[in-house]
Amino acid sequence: MRTLSLNLLAAAAAIGIASSAQAADLPSRYSPAPAYNALPVFTWSGFYAGVNLGYGRSTGASQYYDEAFNVTGGGRKSGFLGGIQGGYNYQLGMFVVGAEADLQYAAIGDKSATYRGINYRGEDDGYFGTVRARAGLALDRALVFGTLGFAYGNIGGNKGLDAALGYRRDSSVSGGWTMGGGVEYAVTDNFTAKVEGLYVNLDTSDSYALANRINIRRDTEFGVFRAGLNYKFN
Repeated sequence: MRTLSLNLLAAAAAIGIASSAQAADLPSRYSPAPAYNALPVFTWSGFYAGVNLGYGRSTGASQYYDEAFNVTGGGRKSGFLGGIQGGYNYQLGMFVVGAEADLQYAAIGDKSATYRGINYRGEDDGYFGTVRARAGLALDRALVFGTLGFAYGNIGGNKGLDAALGYRRDSSVSGGWTMGGGVEYAVTDNFTAKVEGLYVNLDTSDSYALANRINIRRDTEFGVFRAGLNYKFN
């Protein structure tokens, strides 16, 4: 009897092991969990190029000084501007640093006045450009930045003409500096839109004597507000 019981237990154990092996060979009723693919995090690092359009207003004045009468005068103008820009950003954590250069058409250079029968008139058309460092704070797809750098250009306002004497002074390219700031937003991984403001000082101080009586100085300073669209290269 004891031998029979042991044989029955051994047979049951063998059947259990065989059943387990067969079950392991069968396909599972549960599908494996899909692998998790994290979406790529946007980065500001890389080269970009784009266009901009905006408004500028002259803040500098053309001054006329007569040693005999101590008389001064001047004029200012605002107008349209637009151009192209390009640069490079590098992102480290939340901080973004980079450099940008731009070239602008500017219709803000007409400074005109008449003094003692002499008409001093500048040109409406002109241009300016900047080469600037940028630094900012990235909040995911938004970038708040400040900028500072070199400016150059010729936006008119430096011509004098005496109808009687035929005296004429042509405009010239001047150098100076610029600073400002703005906000940029990544609409897609490749296109970003921005708004920014700049103050530009070209240090234009053309001083000269006319008939040994009048000394003329023209300051080229202006504010810029513009919107731009950039394409970011991958």
